[in-house]
Amino acid sequence: MHLADPIYQAICRRTFLHRGGVSLGTAALWSMLADDRAASGAVLGSESRGVVQPLHHPPRAKRVIFLCQAGGPSHLETFDYKPKLAAMDGQPMPESFTQGQPIAQLQNNELRCLAPQRSFKKYGGSGQSISDVFPHLSKVADELCIVRSAQTNQINHDPAHTFMNTGTQISGRPSMGSWLTYGLGSESDNLPGFVVMTSVGGGQSQPIAARQWHSGFLPSRYQGVQFRAAGDPVLYVSRPQGVSADAQLDVLSTVTGLNRLRETSTGDPEIATRIAQYELAFRMQRSVPELMDISDEPAHILDLYGTPGADGSFAANCLLARRMAERGVRFIHLYHRGWDHHGAVKDGVAKTASLVDQGTAALLTDLKQRDMLKDTLVIWSGEFGRTPMAQGNGRDHHIKGFSLWMAGGGIRGGMSWGATDELGYHAVENVFHVHDLHATMLHLLGIDHQRLTYRFQGRDFRLTDVHGEVVKPLLA
Repeated sequence: MHLADPIYQAICRRTFLHRGGVSLGTAALWSMLADDRAASGAVLGSESRGVVQPLHHPPRAKRVIFLCQAGGPSHLETFDYKPKLAAMDGQPMPESFTQGQPIAQLQNNELRCLAPQRSFKKYGGSGQSISDVFPHLSKVADELCIVRSAQTNQINHDPAHTFMNTGTQISGRPSMGSWLTYGLGSESDNLPGFVVMTSVGGGQSQPIAARQWHSGFLPSRYQGVQFRAAGDPVLYVSRPQGVSADAQLDVLSTVTGLNRLRETSTGDPEIATRIAQYELAFRMQRSVPELMDISDEPAHILDLYGTPGADGSFAANCLLARRMAERGVRFIHLYHRGWDHHGAVKDGVAKTASLVDQGTAALLTDLKQRDMLKDTLVIWSGEFGRTPMAQGNGRDHHIKGFSLWMAGGGIRGGMSWGATDELGYHAVENVFHVHDLHATMLHLLGIDHQRLTYRFQGRDFRLTDVHGEVVKPLLA
């Protein structure tokens, strides 16, 4: 065969890529085994730069911590006090508010007003109105931008979570964390760019499906990785008993070589993802135990969060979120399941809030003390709110007006935005749709939401679909 023959050149190229890939990968992995400095969590290089290069505009934030209050917190017992609703307690809800509107479980029932069940005060120099269920959060009121005019499209839990996470009620689309890591990549080579943790307590706990943090049609390397509070933080991250590091390295090197050979012949991008994820998993055997070991946290930090750590609580997850943010995780999604108060909303909201209040406030305080709040966007929101109408002594699902807040990462603190009507039913001033939340979030990270797209099945998709506006008055 002649050296100029295309078949000969292809074989040589494949052989070179195969052997070169194996040798380089092996050298890198041996370097990590030999160098204890890798255990410090230091970034070794760019694992993924993302597709937005350069950024569309200067960013204000580097990362996002999304505190999802799963179940739908009642805005009327947390951030949106309505004196008129208090005055109409027990009276029929005016049909002018509810006629033709989507209603969940209260449909065909007599609709009566239920007064706010908690007391409110103004806090901070900004005079933020917050209920008594948040004694810790109220102390950092001047960091919060409280949005009281949020709206969403889906009135039941699972589709509402899907809409909040993906911008559509259609299952199987990429989550916002996946879009973000696709666009920006990860700042860490040793941890996933998108991490999810869950906690539970305080009320009815609706299930959360893993597809809420899936990458959809984006390459699978961008899906979220769930960390657990007990046992191995990540399933199978520990080396199997009886398998040495050398033996594992031999297997990984061989599999990597086979995968690279297959990738060369097929061009399948998922093979590159598989190679990268195998190597990331190997590095995580060092980085994850170090991340989860909070023995280096001083007592005053544990006291600030109100947790000894590693107890599965929301507060412990908030502490771990700060540690992940320090180590370059791009999108950290904490779920607390316990806000579904169809009954006993007065005591239920207080109980659930008590499980998240101190940890949330501590996270903001801790980030600010470390000069990280300025480039960390923190978002606190449920999938929807609750009705002004009574459901016994509770409230039903509600999508036409609810509250959320943001802090840090280029957001103006100490302000309120938007308003619902006098009974807390409709968002009537500066309506803030979920699409606007996504557009504003991406903007703060240096991304134009209209330009971050992915072509799938002949169409360019984006997180905000064909909607969404950046709400610039919220920006610092």
